[in-house]
Amino acid sequence: MSEQLSWQSEAGRLQLAGVLERETLLRLWEKRFDVMKQIDTIDVSALSRVDSAGLALLVHLRQIAQQQGKTLRFSGITDKLRSLIALYNLQQIILSDF
Repeated sequence: MSEQLSWQSEAGRLQLAGVLERETLLRLWEKRFDVMKQIDTIDVSALSRVDSAGLALLVHLRQIAQQQGKTLRFSGITDKLRSLIALYNLQQIILSDF
């Protein structure tokens, strides 16, 4: 598979791009605590695909932020991702700030 997950952090914002799936999320999973140290917003607008494992990672990143005493916001949620969030009944967790 040539589709990958990439990320970039700047000024408290984590920009995710590419594919957030079980096959692509391992690198981010391994670095999640370091990556989340200065993050208060995750921008998911550049994700082309998210599966249930990717959604679980987003929930986990929010949990890490809460443990650090921060309120994490998600921006750029697409209709497809919004549908996946609704399918798993996670609106209160992921969409609570909208």
